[in-house]
Amino acid sequence: MDGTVLVADDDRSIRTVLTQALTRAGCKVHATSSLTTLMRWIGEGLGDAVITDVMMPDGNGLEMLPKIAADRPGLPVIVISARSTVMTAIRAAEAGAWDYLPKPFDLPELMARTARALDSAGPARRAPDAPAEAQGDVPLIGQSAPMQALFREMAHMMNADLPVWIAGAQGTGKSLVARALHDMSRRRDLPFVRVAPGDLASDAAPARILRRAGAGTIVLDGVQDMDGAAQARALYLVDAAEMQQARPRFIAAAQPGQGTRADLYHRLAGARIDMPPLAERRDDIALLVTHFLYLAEEAGAPPRRLGPGALELLCAHDWPGNVRELGHAARRLAWSARAPQIAASEVSALLGAAARDARDAALPDAAASGTLSGAVALHVQRYFDLHGAQMPPDGLYHRLLPEFEAPLLRIALEAVGGNQARCAELLGINRNTLRKKMTMLDIEVTRRRKLM
Repeated sequence: MDGTVLVADDDRSIRTVLTQALTRAGCKVHATSSLTTLMRWIGEGLGDAVITDVMMPDGNGLEMLPKIAADRPGLPVIVISARSTVMTAIRAAEAGAWDYLPKPFDLPELMARTARALDSAGPARRAPDAPAEAQGDVPLIGQSAPMQALFREMAHMMNADLPVWIAGAQGTGKSLVARALHDMSRRRDLPFVRVAPGDLASDAAPARILRRAGAGTIVLDGVQDMDGAAQARALYLVDAAEMQQARPRFIAAAQPGQGTRADLYHRLAGARIDMPPLAERRDDIALLVTHFLYLAEEAGAPPRRLGPGALELLCAHDWPGNVRELGHAARRLAWSARAPQIAASEVSALLGAAARDARDAALPDAAASGTLSGAVALHVQRYFDLHGAQMPPDGLYHRLLPEFEAPLLRIALEAVGGNQARCAELLGINRNTLRKKMTMLDIEVTRRRKLM
């Protein structure tokens, strides 16, 4: 790298690390803990790129970005912040930041972005006509790499006139992102219209939706669940909007998988945002749980915090319901915990019960479906559940198989009136084999006349 980098951070260790790394890379570095000093250097024409923290002892780094852009157009500013929320990323983009990274940052990544910043010659990437202050708060939290990438993508797409396709599993926050893209955009004061599959049940629906939305935002929710007729009306809705002088923006929210006609997808996917599942951002679980426990406290629950080992159990869980499932679990723990500190045993019990409920819901009900495999699967799973977090003793196959064979042989023998030769034929096994199994399983049968 070649150039002069200005570093502003009130943390001496960060200033030292960045100074050493940038100097080794060939840069000249000026580091300070004061925004006042940073602004004086910039005013003097010093620096080819800037790395600045947000919260400084003498001010807010984001508030200085418009002045930097006015005084030094094209000077790239990389914002680093410990406030790892979508609001920070969006405000940084609105104010004209060249890039944004959360703390703790990955040093090689910051170095790579600084190199690109030094190579850049264009103006700062600022959202056109962006408001100085974004209103409201977006409940999207995360310091993990997938969430920070999501925040940056949202910031870039906020005021773009492109339709956006938000893809992700249930509970990942698709609706929150759609709402944030509207609330943080120039359309924030215009209507926000959410369209569910049932809202496109009639041919009159597209015109009605357009009248409601005006030049605001239309969110097509659950596109993959729309039948063929509803998708055809959705396509007509998009086409009709193109004919309006004040056109709305379209955002589609859909779960992964098939079900969307290709022409509708391509009309709605001007840009695509993929929501990371919670299993890919386990580093955020601690932040999320703290947030949900705080919300529960605000709703009247006692103050809670995680005890030793509790967080590890939460991070190890798969969370098929993603952030929504985690939120339900955290609130339940907030209300049910026996002490201010949530014990690991309470977390284990809650997750074990949830896993059993999910498995029982997924397994076929033998009484309802009449399937043999469903009944066997249900009982085998319950056998495992009885052992909790431990595995059953070895030799499971030979221990459980008689549990199935014994009733099979008894019922078959009963059906043929105790005739072992006929029973062997019915079962499709050798007669000697049947006798050995009867002896091994201690099955006694008295010959009688078959009552059929």
